[in-house]
Amino acid sequence: MVVVFALLMLTAKYLDVAPVETLRLKIFDFYQKIDPRTETTESIVLVEVTEEDLKKYGQWPWPRDVIANLHKKINSHEPKLIQYNIIFSEPDRLNELKQLKGLPSNDKELAMAISESSTILMYSVKNDPTSTPVAKAGIRLQGGKVDHLVYNFEGLVSNVTEILQYAKGAGVNIMVPNIDGTIRQIPLFINTRDLGLIPNIITDTLRALAQSKMIKISSNEKGIKNISVSSDEVVITDEHSNININYAPRDTIKTYSAGDLLEDNTIDIKNKIVIVGLNAAGLAYLKDTPLGLMTDAQISAQALDTVLTKTQLHRNITTQHIEISAVILTAILLIVAIPKIGITSTVVAFMSLVGTLIWASWHAYTRHNYLFDVSFLVIFITIIWGHLIYNNFSTQFRLRQQIKKQFEHYLDPGMVKKLQKDPSLLKLGGETRNMTFLFCDIRGFTPISEKYKGNPEGLTKLINRFLTRMTDVIIANGGTIDKFMGDCIMAFWNAPIEDGEHEEHAVQAAMDMQEELSKLNQQLDAEGLPTIAIGIGINTGEALVGNMGSEQRFDYSVIGDAVNLAARLESSSKTLGKTLVIGEDTVKAAKLSYNFEYIDQITVKGKTESVKVYTTKN
Repeated sequence: MVVVFALLMLTAKYLDVAPVETLRLKIFDFYQKIDPRTETTESIVLVEVTEEDLKKYGQWPWPRDVIANLHKKINSHEPKLIQYNIIFSEPDRLNELKQLKGLPSNDKELAMAISESSTILMYSVKNDPTSTPVAKAGIRLQGGKVDHLVYNFEGLVSNVTEILQYAKGAGVNIMVPNIDGTIRQIPLFINTRDLGLIPNIITDTLRALAQSKMIKISSNEKGIKNISVSSDEVVITDEHSNININYAPRDTIKTYSAGDLLEDNTIDIKNKIVIVGLNAAGLAYLKDTPLGLMTDAQISAQALDTVLTKTQLHRNITTQHIEISAVILTAILLIVAIPKIGITSTVVAFMSLVGTLIWASWHAYTRHNYLFDVSFLVIFITIIWGHLIYNNFSTQFRLRQQIKKQFEHYLDPGMVKKLQKDPSLLKLGGETRNMTFLFCDIRGFTPISEKYKGNPEGLTKLINRFLTRMTDVIIANGGTIDKFMGDCIMAFWNAPIEDGEHEEHAVQAAMDMQEELSKLNQQLDAEGLPTIAIGIGINTGEALVGNMGSEQRFDYSVIGDAVNLAARLESSSKTLGKTLVIGEDTVKAAKLSYNFEYIDQITVKGKTESVKVYTTKN
C-alpha cells in the first residue's frame, strides 16, 4: 500500500500538478520575504508619472512635447541610458495643430530629444500581425532554432516610426504570471509569427549598455542555456529563456516623480539607468510579486537590477530532476529502513532528515541563489514516514499481542514482557538449540480416577490444583510450559529466551516441584482427598524449537531425540523407584554443585545405546 501511495505522489511531483506547483512557489516567495536581495547596483533610477503629476500637467496621455521636455530634463543630468516602459504607438493628437502653426510636431520634438540620448523603447504584443515598422537588434543562434522554446505571439504593437528610428533599441515588456497570478520571472525572448525572435526590453537594454549590435542565444538539446550581449555579460536562463527575478525591497531603487525631474535641477542621476513608467491609478496595472504589488516599470527595474548584480535565482529542468531523484531515493530509504529500526530512532532520523533538507534548501537560496524545492519532499517524507510508522507500530502491536496470547500461560510474566519488548529474541521460524527438557506425570493416576468415578468434576479440580502448583514452580524457575497432556506436564528451558543456566534451572525446578507437592499432599490429606505421587524426567540436548503445527493451528513447541529421552526417563522413574531421573548430559552441563546420585546405566525404550541416569539425594 505504501509503495502504491509513494508512486502516486511521485507521479504528482513529476507532472507538477497545480497543488505541488503552488506550494513550491509560495515557499520560494516566503524565502524572498524573510531574506530579500540586498545587493544592488545603485545604478537604476525610476521616474514615474504619478497622480500628482496628472493633476499638475494634465490627463494622460500627455502631449509629446511635455514628454520631450521631461526627456530633455532627464538627459541634462547625463544618465547612462533611458528606458521607456511607455509605448508611443499612435501619432500625437496635437501634431497637426503644431504644424498649422509652422512648428515641429510633438512627435518630432520627442524624436529629436531621443536622438540626443541613449534610449530604449518598448513594444507590446497582440494577437494580430504586426502593422507598423519594427527595429530590432541582430540575433545569433548558437545551438539551433529556439523559437519553439519561447512564448509565441502573432505580432507586435510598435512605436511611431518617427520616434522609433532615433532610439538605440526596443524590446517587449512582457511578464507571464505563474499559476497563482504572481510575477516571479520574465522571458528574455519571445517569438512572433511574422517577425521571429524579439528581445525583452531588459535584454535590449543590456545590449545597449554593452554597446553591442548582436545578441547571442546559446542552446543545446535540453533548451536555452544562456543569452549574451558581450563576453562579459552572459545571462544564465532556464530552457525557455526565463530568468527568476530576485526581488529587493522597493525602497532600494531610487524613485522620483516626473514632476521632480521637471521642476528640480539638483537631482543627481548622472551615469544612471533611468526607467520611465506609469504609477497612477487607472494607468498602471499593479501586479502581484513575492514582495507585494508593483507596477510594470518597478518589476522591470527589479529584473534589470537582478541581472546586473548577477543574482538571478536559478532553477531549471536539472533542478527538477534532482528533486525527483531525491524523492525516489528517500522513499526507498524510508521503506527499507523504518521497519528495521525502533520508533524512537525513527523519530530522531525523521527530524534530522527534515531539518537537513530545510537547511539545504535555505542554504542553496541564501548562499548560491538556487531554488531547491523541499516542500514536496518534506510532505512526502512526513506522509510516508507516518504511514510506515503506523504500519510498523501496528505490526509490532499485533506481534506483541500474539506473543502475549501464546506465552502468557506458559512463561513468567516478566519473561513475556521481555519478549514483547524485543520480539527478535523469539525466532518463530524454528531453530536448533541446546535445551533442557522436563516431563512430569502423576503415578498411580488410575486408582485416583477410580475414586472420582462418580465425581468427574472433583477429579478435574484435583488435577488442576496439581497442575497449577507445578506450573507456578516451573515458571518461577524460568521454564516454558510446552503443553499439558492429561495429568502430564511438558516443559523446557533456553527458549524462547536464552538461558545460560538452563540445566541448573530445570534441576532446581524439579526439586522445588517435589517440595511443593509435599505441601499440596498435606493439604489434600487434611481435606480427606487422595494424595499424589509423581515421576520427573530431565534431559539436556539439541532440539528444534519454534512454531509447529498446521496453517490453521500451531503451537510453540520442541521436537528432537533429546526430548524423547526426557519423556523415557520420566517413564523409567517408576521402575527405578526414584521420583526424579536426570540424564547424564544434564548432570555434566550443570554448573552448580547439586548433590547428584548415580542410579544406573539403563537402556530406554526406542534406543539401543544405554544412558547413565542420576537423581538428587535430597
